[in-house]
This record gives sequence, structure tokens and C-alpha cells, in this order.
Amino acid sequence: MQGEFLTDRGKVRNYNEDAGGLFYNFHGQLLAIVADGMGGHQAGDVASQMAISLMEEKWLQSNKVNSIEEAEQWLSKAIAEVNESIYAYAIQKPEYEGMGTTVVVIVCTDVFTTISHIGDSRCYVYGENGFQQITEDHSLVNELVRSGQISKDDAEHHPRKNVLLRALGTEKTVTADIQTIETETGDKLLLCSDGLTNKVSDDELAEFIKSSRDAKEIGQDMIDLANERGGEDNITLLVVYHDSTLKEGDSSC
Repeated sequence: MQGEFLTDRGKVRNYNEDAGGLFYNFHGQLLAIVADGMGGHQAGDVASQMAISLMEEKWLQSNKVNSIEEAEQWLSKAIAEVNESIYAYAIQKPEYEGMGTTVVVIVCTDVFTTISHIGDSRCYVYGENGFQQITEDHSLVNELVRSGQISKDDAEHHPRKNVLLRALGTEKTVTADIQTIETETGDKLLLCSDGLTNKVSDDELAEFIKSSRDAKEIGQDMIDLANERGGEDNITLLVVYHDSTLKEGDSSC
């Protein structure tokens, strides 16, 4: 598994509250994560950075993941502990009260990928079945779409589009969605914050991901397009892909 991580402040925000990264444990297995922080006075930046650093620390200390069950159990436990840490920190610091972050994180092996998320940062996969969104947004408008109260087109312009129903760190406990998919050589995964998906359609994302060009170049083109269309939010993405042919300087697991 290989990957590229890119993040951009956008054209409007004064600072970047998104965070993310790719991390390999001592067994060469990959964890990739994107977080989109929220909260006033840069508290969102604190929350997202805490989520990334704590997950990285736990992954570097982890045992080798040998099965789907182990991957799902590890992610469930790690996210619960990170949630408690962020929540406790916010209680101790009045200026960070109510801070939180979305998170989408994957654990990759050669044969499967386990995905967990909270909030509206997303995971997509491109493989033999085409390009698909794997995660379901934990947002008010997505719940309205799911219940048939509004259409997907209505959701794009809904005044409460940014209202989340779940976030990491805002409550003492939180439930993350966890699922596992089979992955094989040639598959690609896209993790991203809503700064990308609010500006670039799924059909457009699919065309980018299908390209055989360098993943970093593809990612930068997606960010550039989001900025061309306003760039009101921070824009963050990760492209992770199975590739049996490594180039010089690439890392793999």
C-alpha cells in the first residue's frame, strides 16, 4: 500500500483546522487518517491535531493486525480512547470547550481495508465495481435524505448542511461506524474532508481517481479545483492505493 496526503488552507480561512497523515507500524502495515476540526479560537485545530497524533502513537505501538476482527477491534478501542482524551482536554481548558473533529481512518493490509469514521469526512473506493462512497455522513442533511424528507439535490444547498450529528471529542462517549472491504492490486481509496466534497462532485472525483497519473498530481488537481470554485473551507485528502510496482522513494506495506 502506498499513499499521498495533501492539505490546503483554502482561499478564505485564516488557518487550517484539517489534519491527517499516513503512518506505518513496525510490521509495515498502513494507517491513513483525515480529521476536520471544529470549534472557536482555533480549538478545531487542536482537536484535529490531537486526533492525528494520538492515533499515530497508538498505531506505532500496535501489534500486527492478522484478521478483520483484530483490525475492527483495534480501531474501535483506539477511537474510543482518543475521544475520551480530547473530551477530557476540552473540559480542562475553558477556551477549548465544545471542540471536536470529524475523523475517517483506515487500516490497510494486503487483502482487506478496515474503515472507521465519525462525522462527514469521507472514504471512497475505486476498484472493479467502479467508484463508490463507503462512508455515510453523520450529518443532519444526510439524515434528512435517508429519511426521504429532502432530495440529494436539496441537500447540496440546505442552510444547515454543516450541522453534524456526531463528532469526535464533543461528548464523553461516541460510536464510530466501522466496516471492512476486500482490496486488491489496482484499487484506490480516497479519504477527504468536506472542503473537497462540497466543491467537487462524486462524478468529478471518480474521473480524477481513475487517472493513471501520479497520485500527488491528482490530489493537487482536486484541491486546485475546489479552490477555483471558492475555496471557502480547508481542503484535505489522502489517496491510498494498491500497486505492485514501486517507484524509487515510494513506501509500501
